Amino acid sequence: MFTHKNAAFSALSLGLLALAGCQQSAEPDAQGSASAPAEALGPDAKPGTSAKAGRMILPVVADRPAAVYFTFTNASDAPVELAAIHIAGADSAEMHKTEGGQMRAVERVAVDAGKSVAFAPGGLHVMAFDLDDSLKSGGTTEMTITFEGGDKLSMPLAIEKMGAGMHADASMDHGAMDHEAMDGMEH
Repeated sequence: MFTHKNAAFSALSLGLLALAGCQQSAEPDAQGSASAPAEALGPDAKPGTSAKAGRMILPVVADRPAAVYFTFTNASDAPVELAAIHIAGADSAEMHKTEGGQMRAVERVAVDAGKSVAFAPGGLHVMAFDLDDSLKSGGTTEMTITFEGGDKLSMPLAIEKMGAGMHADASMDHGAMDHEAMDGMEH
């Protein structure tokens, strides 16, 4: 006998199954890469792009920004422009470049077809500002790259404390930068 109670239960079960199917997302591979076929990443993914080895380096002093490093690859047949970065747990994030000991904000990063760009200490990098207390060494968070035109690519970031896994050359990391120069930057 089919009752209203059975109909409601059936409708709820079907709704939960449909919702569970929508929850699938691209899983990072063993190297922390967010690359996957475009259909696996969803309609917002920029075809032919990937990012890997993402890590956030927490500042030694709590009110300072964190540094974010990763490698971005454009395997498509057209150039792309990275236009913005969002990091879960940070109020804001900016792409920066260090040249000649000076750090400056970068509005966009162009990546030619078939090329990779390393965001690494001493060069291009991302600064994450006003960090949430939940971001702890040993944890993870998510970074989303927004491209010119609105396409997006998300990837996990391993969270590390400064000094863990950093290059031996202290002049290459933000710990050696002049904090007064950082305070003078407009954010």
